[in-house]
Amino acid sequence: MEIEDLKVFLNDSFKIKDLGRVHYFLGLEFSHKDDGVIISQRKFTLDFLKEYQCMDYNNFTSPLDPTVKLKAKEEEALTDPTYYRKLVGKLNFLTNTRLDIAYSVQNLSQFMDDTRQPHLKAVFHLLRYLKTDPTLGIFMSRDTNYTFRDYCDSNWAVCPDSRKSISGYHVLLGSSPVSWKSKKHATISLSSAEVEYRALRKVVGELVWLSRLFEELTVPFPKPIVVFCDS
Repeated sequence: MEIEDLKVFLNDSFKIKDLGRVHYFLGLEFSHKDDGVIISQRKFTLDFLKEYQCMDYNNFTSPLDPTVKLKAKEEEALTDPTYYRKLVGKLNFLTNTRLDIAYSVQNLSQFMDDTRQPHLKAVFHLLRYLKTDPTLGIFMSRDTNYTFRDYCDSNWAVCPDSRKSISGYHVLLGSSPVSWKSKKHATISLSSAEVEYRALRKVVGELVWLSRLFEELTVPFPKPIVVFCDS
């Protein structure tokens, strides 16, 4: 009802055209169900795989090869790094609905300036992982449960070149994912306790912003907000 009132208000002030339920917008596909909406990038993923001729290869079950640790200076450099940058840019766009590749894309994004052959090989490994299920996306529930559930973690000194750490977090509203991120730290952490604290600080900052947004929209939500972190 509030949405209809908003449409009337906007129509009185501006000339608008109601196109009904959204099904496709800026590369995102919306599949409406009785209990929620599935948001995916199926068409974008399939076109991506076809563009780089990955449809005829076997699938991989992991985003990156767990036996390989990518380094900055190894093997031969690519003569044209723009090819790699275009690939990673498309993968970064896919993280809008593919939470499962956020860490991998962050890892691959480190090598934009000086791309080597192993980095390009890792990108195509990730593409073959996407081929496993191009329709995978996120489910936004119609449930009115406005409880925040939040998880964060870090891996200490994981970068073989700088010994910097990487943190990630995942925020759920009820059962629906609303925010997620994987990012390398700007400085070196001196202990595992420090790196876990940094992960907590990142997700708490995001939660402060979300809680203030909900308060401004007068949407009630349970407090205090609990954050789960691996110690």
